[in-house]
Amino acid sequence: MRKLRIVFMGTPDFAVPCLDRLVRDEHQIIAVVTQPDRPKGRGRHFTPSPVKEYAQEYNLPVLQPEKIKDPGFMEQLAVLQPDVIVVVAFGQFLPQRLLDLPSLGCINVHASLLPKYRGAAPIHWAIMNGETSTGVTTMYMDSGMDTGDMILKRETPISPDENTGQLHDRLSSLGAGLLAQTLELAVENKAPRTPQNSEEASYAPLLTRQIEAIDWKRSAMEIHNQVRGLNPWPGAYCLYNDRTLKIWRTHIQETVGIFAAPGCIVAVERDCLLVAAGNGTICIDEVQPQNKRRMGVGDFSTGYRVNAGEILE
Repeated sequence: MRKLRIVFMGTPDFAVPCLDRLVRDEHQIIAVVTQPDRPKGRGRHFTPSPVKEYAQEYNLPVLQPEKIKDPGFMEQLAVLQPDVIVVVAFGQFLPQRLLDLPSLGCINVHASLLPKYRGAAPIHWAIMNGETSTGVTTMYMDSGMDTGDMILKRETPISPDENTGQLHDRLSSLGAGLLAQTLELAVENKAPRTPQNSEEASYAPLLTRQIEAIDWKRSAMEIHNQVRGLNPWPGAYCLYNDRTLKIWRTHIQETVGIFAAPGCIVAVERDCLLVAAGNGTICIDEVQPQNKRRMGVGDFSTGYRVNAGEILE
């Protein structure tokens, strides 16, 4: 396969395996474009993105424009004359001038089976909605939000207790392999272009604080999917004694003859807080009280003297 002159655009952990695959396949990475360093943590120290950290480790040239439409940045890319621009979770929309720049187009790796779950948080929403499978899609980018012609797809099952972090890691690896296959086809002018059916589209918007809040009137399964869909970030939460309690791990526990208001703790066991939902009961396995570390419910119920009959708001 011909080695390509590639501009890679990406920011979070999800993008790193794709960049690593391009490096291992010995393509010429003429620029890595990533978001500017942002303040992070309690000290609010400016921290590079995971993609930048990888690029620096392998001495790849890094560009960090504040705005992708900046004329000076656009000129920089034009001078580089890339064969292809690969975009993986970059975080900004690309203007048409940039989409038209490379001879092989701009190719995106998206963490869903398009046209389902277009948008910023496809992995979270697939799990929260109780999907039993998902995948990755490569596509030629256009000016819309994940609306370009599809090239290749790869599907994978979602296990009933898999969380977003676990699925994220699997999909990032699948995406790297699919990207390599896509570029092989693109070089040979054999890459398919399958238009998306907009009538089948669904969206995965940014997560909000409201989405993180647990409504105990929902079914036990819906709450379980919410908890695992928001693990490890940003976390589902409720209130216990008027303080935030993050719920990190749960499982469905079938019970008979329990009649309690949604959110009521119906049993305190060594490894389980059994809580009534709008339909069924759910066992809470791991929590994080406000300003405290994550802990099993045994430590939590002992340390906070949790009793049956108390209410999670």
